[in-house]
Amino acid sequence: MVSVSQDNGKKKSSFAIWAYRTLGLDRAIIFTLLARGWSSLAGVGTLTLIAHYLSAAEQGYYYTFYSLVALQIVFELGFSVVVLQTASHEVAHLMLAPDGTITGPASSHARLASVLQKAVRWYTMAAVVMATVLLPAGLYFFSRQTSAHPTSQVVGWVVPWVLIVLATSLTFQIDPTFSFLEGCGYVPEIARTRLAQAVLGTLLGWMSLLLHHGLLAPGLIVLGQAVAGGYFIYGKRRLLRGLLEYKTGVHRIDWGAEVWPFQWRIAVSWLCGYFIFQIFNPILFAFRGPVEAGQMGMSLNVCGTLSTMAIAWMNTKAAPFGRMVARGEFVQLDTVFFRALLQSTLAAVTACVGVWCTILFLRMHHVPFALRLLPPRSLALLLLATVCNIVVFAEAMYLRAHKQEKFMLSSIVGALWMVPAALLLGKMYGAYGVTLAYLGGTLVVGVGMGTYTFQKYRRLWHAG
Repeated sequence: MVSVSQDNGKKKSSFAIWAYRTLGLDRAIIFTLLARGWSSLAGVGTLTLIAHYLSAAEQGYYYTFYSLVALQIVFELGFSVVVLQTASHEVAHLMLAPDGTITGPASSHARLASVLQKAVRWYTMAAVVMATVLLPAGLYFFSRQTSAHPTSQVVGWVVPWVLIVLATSLTFQIDPTFSFLEGCGYVPEIARTRLAQAVLGTLLGWMSLLLHHGLLAPGLIVLGQAVAGGYFIYGKRRLLRGLLEYKTGVHRIDWGAEVWPFQWRIAVSWLCGYFIFQIFNPILFAFRGPVEAGQMGMSLNVCGTLSTMAIAWMNTKAAPFGRMVARGEFVQLDTVFFRALLQSTLAAVTACVGVWCTILFLRMHHVPFALRLLPPRSLALLLLATVCNIVVFAEAMYLRAHKQEKFMLSSIVGALWMVPAALLLGKMYGAYGVTLAYLGGTLVVGVGMGTYTFQKYRRLWHAG
């Protein structure tokens, strides 16, 4: 006779198998979705608090802060993607025990250690340079725009700006270690930590808004993420310290010959990505003032939340993709990739349609909160571009799993289109012009040129 507990265990096991096979849900995806789910639900609370406790002008400063600190891409030089993929290729030949012990070929061990050592050295130096550059650049930008677009309310933005730059410098140094550990196979643990980061950061941000210090919220949110991330890294100190102290000798990775050809292309792609995705708020802030920039910022925040949730099916496969490529398992790679792409795209379409209908309903019923977002026409263009970018992001991840960057040309063309188009159309038509330029570039350059590149190199590399 089967006991009740055994029967329940079988039911749970059957459900887990069904969820994995049908929905693609594994531990990493579940924790990632929980983090994104929390961010989505908390995001509704954050948006409500912003609309209640910040003026329309302060909202513009709030989101433009994020757009400017996104310039950390310039200093990151694509290291996180490179670190993840390089580590995943080396760890494919090693065994990592729960206590941090590593067994396997000494050459692979040394090469893995050299990846972490290189990343830590670079990010520590780059964090100092980033803070030194961003602080005065932001002070200059906001001082000039405050004079050009005076509002009835004096906005105290100096201390909040200093806080978010310093907090971003802390998280900047944590990111490479997260990427390294993901590459080593700690994907569920990283996903769980990102959930903790989202919760702690949100709570600190809410506290700031409720205490009427709302512009401190962006810095406190980032600071909360740094604290939660640092705590997780401390728990992996035995593994990390062992690798940092490991004598690599002649087996270290020749970064210039093996990695730099991949990395500099990633760096160019990411730098162009800033001008494709992050330039909107500064442009609208300069031409239309903080209120319209605030509407764009909040709308981009909603789209970003939807995108990060939808891409969870794909994002958690970055390290496994690298290992499959290292082992030559191309049939399995394609099977997993196209299934995850379908799941991510369907999730994005469903979420975007739901959000657009909700905002339209709120506007029809004259709910003031809906006025803090873009009008329905502009929001629809932004949401459509969000769905298209799911495909572009997935294709780029697939190719980068081969330690190759083939989307650099697409990124350059996209940036060369986006900057002048957004400046011209943004000055003439405001947010609607910017979103129109964004969607046009996404469809023609992102999806069109990107998919051609993806199919070309996929056939070329897997021809054997």
